[in-house]
Amino acid sequence: MTASPPLPAELRRLFLGGAAGHRAMSSSLPAGRLIGAEEGDDPTPVLWMSDGPAPVGLWEALHRERQSSGLWPLLLAPLRDEPDFRPWGSQELYPGRMSSPDSQDAADLLRQWWEGIAGWHDEEAEDPEEAAERRAITAPFGPSWPGQAPAPAATGSPDEHARAVAAALLRSRPALRIGLVAGVDGAAALASCGWSGPLNHENDMGRIASVLRSWEERFGAQVVVVGFDTIDLSVAAPPADLDEALLVAAEHLALCPDNILQGVGTLSAYAEDLVKADSWTLWWD
Repeated sequence: MTASPPLPAELRRLFLGGAAGHRAMSSSLPAGRLIGAEEGDDPTPVLWMSDGPAPVGLWEALHRERQSSGLWPLLLAPLRDEPDFRPWGSQELYPGRMSSPDSQDAADLLRQWWEGIAGWHDEEAEDPEEAAERRAITAPFGPSWPGQAPAPAATGSPDEHARAVAAALLRSRPALRIGLVAGVDGAAALASCGWSGPLNHENDMGRIASVLRSWEERFGAQVVVVGFDTIDLSVAAPPADLDEALLVAAEHLALCPDNILQGVGTLSAYAEDLVKADSWTLWWD
């Protein structure tokens, strides 16, 4: 078997202190460039991005090699059709502001966010119409956090499913580019490159990433496409029925309230769309 060539020197710079011969990657990359963060004086790049659309099959190949390369592949989307490919080409990335997903507790974060959105701590002082509206949105749950959804039964390989979803998304959105970020998974990659899409809800991507990692562990959910303020996840083990989906929908409301509050409007209606859905899209206003 022919040994994989070492990772190109410029990409090794994505790793702080990475050993020159430690990483290997056999996939050939198209023309691209290294992108640094917008803030600070540190010249270390946080992302590599292709100059043009992602070649067919490359995301899948890079995904297979992620453990040996140490790089998580992303399909990158811009804000509308802006020529600087925001936020990637415009370097709107802030890794210095992000905590590590490893330092967070996903269950506690979801509870905090839920109570901030759904909770009314003093019902007597609250406007009755607002309280009624919140109850309608969050039914069948109340202001108290209902708890994390249990993991459904596994239905297949999360890796194979992620590659199938990536191929389908690229067929429907051929202008997506390839990105490479240092990280053991998609959650870590988003935190390490300093993506700030959820800024209006949560400005620390490390906190968001801890929940995404929890979803990967429970639902086989992997980060595939990332845009200005959107994420597309492949989901290998989605909720099988409405009862399971309601608890998952509660987590979505806590993590990404705009999906529901500016979408279908209620948790129960949103849950119906999650039943057996093999991909999830998150959007923050």
